[in-house]
Amino acid sequence: MILKSADESCLPTRLKQRRTGDHQRLNHHHRQPRFIRWVSGGIEAHTSGGSVPIRAVLNPVSPPVVTTKKRVFTFGKGRSDGNKDMKSLLGGKGANLAEMASIGLSVPPGLTISTEACDEYQQSGKKLPPGLWDEILEGLQFVQKEMGASLGDPSKPLLLSVRSGAAISMPGMMDTVLNLGLNDEVVAGLAGKSGARFAYDSYRRFLDMFGNVVMGIPHALFEEKLEQLKAEKGVHLDTGLTAADLKDLVEQYKDVYVEAKGEKFPTDPKKQLELAVNAVFDSWDSPRANKYRSINQITGLKGTAVNIQCMVFGNMGDTSGTGVLFTRNPSTGEKKLYGEFLINAQGEDVVAGIRTPQDLVTMETCMPDAYRELVENCEILERHYKDMMDIEFTVQENRLWMLQCRTGKRTGKGAVTIAVEMVNEGLIDTKTAIKRVETQHLDQLLHPQVQSAGLRVGKGSKTGPGCNGSFFSMGWDQLG
Repeated sequence: MILKSADESCLPTRLKQRRTGDHQRLNHHHRQPRFIRWVSGGIEAHTSGGSVPIRAVLNPVSPPVVTTKKRVFTFGKGRSDGNKDMKSLLGGKGANLAEMASIGLSVPPGLTISTEACDEYQQSGKKLPPGLWDEILEGLQFVQKEMGASLGDPSKPLLLSVRSGAAISMPGMMDTVLNLGLNDEVVAGLAGKSGARFAYDSYRRFLDMFGNVVMGIPHALFEEKLEQLKAEKGVHLDTGLTAADLKDLVEQYKDVYVEAKGEKFPTDPKKQLELAVNAVFDSWDSPRANKYRSINQITGLKGTAVNIQCMVFGNMGDTSGTGVLFTRNPSTGEKKLYGEFLINAQGEDVVAGIRTPQDLVTMETCMPDAYRELVENCEILERHYKDMMDIEFTVQENRLWMLQCRTGKRTGKGAVTIAVEMVNEGLIDTKTAIKRVETQHLDQLLHPQVQSAGLRVGKGSKTGPGCNGSFFSMGWDQLG
């Protein structure tokens, strides 16, 4: 270490000594030859003429990255680092996952990377900020411990979902990856535990989603391979393909990577996770997301959170499935569960319309225990949030898992009915009820309605409030 003197005018006021003994020793040393003494973390040189501050010049050493800001929040099995009031930091999805876990509902363990981390990512030239990857791996260790499984371990495979979640819902604007962690070794281990058909069905879904979301490969290239295979095998639905068919499809999907991107599918599960996190952060700044925020006048958000959860599977056979529901009818406000359910399917199947879903009541017949728990959870969430809720769930081999909850959107009629009934039930007061009925709800109620006793000849989709007149057309074969 090299020591250099500095003018007192260039330095801050000398540190005061807190101990009398220090003053005595300093006074004694003023009469001694030149020496150096450390005082309260600073350095002063003392000579016979008094104290002279000096500056220490050290060889530059890169300090360890230290951050006091928490950027990764874990949740699962009755505990969580966050809550429903932290939407600006954890996003709507992450905050509500944390809340459901904390009140004891069955939520797949996971971790949420904060919106502030997304902002840092954007400011760092779209690179993970220093230290964040280590924090993510620490959160992953929590998930692995909770599940007794490990990412990339064929004997105890852990698969992950990676989803976006901004503070304000932006449906369909940002990206999701499911079944992350699969490769040829892991899928073989999964097949040994859960069956070959399920394992290779999950693998081909992952290759499709990862290729599209992370690698930028058009989904149509994967869909083309799937449709060709179904035509060759003479089946109409994905469920008609055998394990051998799906294994062949996996190899075809791998070829798509090479053909479209000139590179192979990345097989390292941790690399897959890193790339998926980057892709979700990137989707915040995508043209479609920016356009959506502009149209809907959404401003002031730091970014999207990233929710990483252990996968639960609705495609493990006839004792599994996935669904969405409202705790009350959003159109009429009727106090009755309103939703759809698909047996042997994953969540994107409901949204994508690949198969026609069944009414939620069918679940009561085929999965009575899971349905009973679902009804109880809906009641718990309504009492907890004091509002009508929009819920996503999955059943894996008759076990219910809650994947998301949020306040449900509703029509004008539904808003009035729900508000009045919740007052009568003692959930909310009249002041809250009045606030729940928004201006747009009243506007809908002012539109003309029609109650016709005439012959009903068709049925259409509702696209707006009230009624209107128009023409409809049919083919000659339909007229009969």
